[in-house]
Formats: sequence, structure tokens, C-alpha cells
Amino acid sequence: MNILEKVDVAKVLEWRRHIHMYPEVAYDEHETAAYIAGVIGGYAGVEILRPTATSVVAVLRGGKPGRVVGLRADIDALPVTEETGLPFASRNAGVMHACGHDCHAAMLLGALDVLHGMRDELCGSVKFIFQHAEEMLPGGACELVASGVLADCEMFFAEHVFPSAPVGHVGVSEGAISANSDRFTIKIQGKGCHAAMPYEGIDTLLVACEVVQSLNFIVSRNVAAKDRAVLTVGALNSGTSFNIVPDTAEIKGTVRTFDIAVQDNIEARISQITQGICAAYGATCEIDYERGYDSMVNDKVAVDTFKRAAQKATPDIIVDPMTPMMGGEDFSAYREIAPICFVEIGAGPPAGGEYFANHHPKFFIDEAAFPAGAALYAAFAIEVLLNE
Repeated sequence: MNILEKVDVAKVLEWRRHIHMYPEVAYDEHETAAYIAGVIGGYAGVEILRPTATSVVAVLRGGKPGRVVGLRADIDALPVTEETGLPFASRNAGVMHACGHDCHAAMLLGALDVLHGMRDELCGSVKFIFQHAEEMLPGGACELVASGVLADCEMFFAEHVFPSAPVGHVGVSEGAISANSDRFTIKIQGKGCHAAMPYEGIDTLLVACEVVQSLNFIVSRNVAAKDRAVLTVGALNSGTSFNIVPDTAEIKGTVRTFDIAVQDNIEARISQITQGICAAYGATCEIDYERGYDSMVNDKVAVDTFKRAAQKATPDIIVDPMTPMMGGEDFSAYREIAPICFVEIGAGPPAGGEYFANHHPKFFIDEAAFPAGAALYAAFAIEVLLNE
């Protein structure tokens, strides 16, 4: 069955470019969700559910009863000002689809278009999940899981485009493929004073700098070399003038791990180190450590299903092992319901083109990757529903 030939590439491009032009950040995807629901409304017999204000779940029922499979695409954008120069660049100031979620949504709509045309052959149902708020904690996935609309799904599948891999390649592996992604905020309280008399105050900027430097030793000195972990401080804010010792300072950062014991250890060390340094200088601190998305673990049964589907539907696609990424992904939440499979779709620029990573203002995706992406969404569903 050549699923690739069934993909209406012109439609996928139209959908992607429209969504790209009108990006919306997490929890504010009202127009994006309305547009997607409008497209789906053109397919007879497809039920449209709105479990949250900015998500859409479409239900396509096959000609015969059977299993239920969930196909997920995220739809939110990022607070980034686009610099691609594309003719369909963002028209919403300060917001951009800089991570490819517009591509995921369009490819999933392409899969719906394919599967709708062969619905009488399907044994079971497909739930097309256009999920909000992947980019912001607590994440849209946990809300959709809690809503109950996906409780009958027996397997979940998701794709993500990456410009670091070439078109024609797909990455997938069993086991943990994304990190536990946590974040922390540290507020330090000192005592402000005149900069000419620092001995009369408690310099929170000085304290904060020492905290930041010490936190960066945690991974190298408190985590075994065999365990992967990242701690990054992304913000330090303190002070307003050249002649004032600042009264307060704020530090923000993120922690990425794969092992819960390592995660626990790093959280504890952040607290111990920060409190110790602050106490040494006479300052006080408040530490807010927020656990984010759990590590995403691909299940063997779902990965095997994908590999069979890819071989049948897109035999020219090269399936490579996927290197575990330190990034976070809330697709992990769906594993509370059923096995999951998350794959990397190669969408790097054509030969000689400049590469810009996800979240960059010049992030660019080769649209030549879209037919395979749409076909693989559809093929995974077919493999689940036609091969019990």
C-alpha cells in the first residue's frame, strides 16, 4: 500500500503555511485551534471534540469495530521574533513557530485526509490529537490525559521535525529518548546600601554570582560520569544602578536528567549549596524547584509497530537510531494511558543550506519532509488497526 501517493502535498503545504503565519503561544492557541477545527469540519463523519479551550481532538471511526490509536501533533508557538524572511513568515509580532509545531499539525491533517479516504477499510478508530501548550509547564498533554477523551487509546504516536537530520531520514529508538526537564528559581535577599560603603550592606549580586558558579559544579562533582545530566542557569537579575549595592537577586535555571535518583540529588544539592552560600554572607534565600515533564520513554511494542509501518508505507525512508535528547517533551504524559512512540523526522535544509536549530529566530524546515511525515502518521494508524 503506497501511502505516500495518497498524501495531498498541496493541502499540507497550504495548512502549514497558514498556521505558520498566525502563530500563538501556549494556552493562547484560540485561532489556531479554530482553524484546525474548521479544516476538519470539511470531512464528513469526523467527530470534533474540544476537551480544552485551545486543543482539538478529531475522531475518525473505521468501517468495523476494533482498536483505538492516538496520533498527536502539538500546535503552540514560541515568543520569538521571526527572522527567516519567508513569504509566509509570522504576522503576529513577537511570536513564531520556531520549533516546527505548525509542520506537525499540517502533517497530521494530511494523515487525516488520507485515512478519511480509506475509513471503510479500517477496523477501529483514530483519534487525531492537536495538542496545545507543549512548550509551557504544566503542558497540554497532562490536561488532555486528565480530560478522559483519550482513555480508550491503546497506543500513541507523535512526530517531531528536526533540521539537524536530513530529509529522507527518520530517527527512532526504544527506551528513554528525552530528559526529565525541571526548572528552578532562586530569590536572594540581602541588604542594599551605597556602593561606596559595601560593608554596610549584604551584596546580593556578589552572593548570586557565587551561587551560580557553585551550581555549575554540581554535575561535574556530584553526578557520576556514566549518568547524563545538565544544569544551566539561564538568567541572573540584580541591581539597577552603578552606585547601589542591590538588595535582591534572582536566579533562574533548568535541570535535565534521565534518572530519578540523579534528579533528586541535583535538587537537594541546589538547595544545600544555595542556603550554605547565603548563610555565609548573611543573606537569605527562597528556592522554588519545579519538576517538569517526565523523561519520554518509547515502548518496544510501539517502536516495533512504527518500524513495520515505515517499511511498508515508505520503503525508501532510512530509519536511524534516535540519540536521546536533553530537551523535554510532554508527550511522555500519554504513557499513563498506553504505550507511546515518538520519532524524529529529518527536515534539514537542502544541501548547502544554512542550518538553524529549533527555537532559533531563523529556524527553517525543508518542506520536502512533509509527504513522508504525513504518510508515517497514517501508516502507524493503519498498522495498529489492520494488524491486531
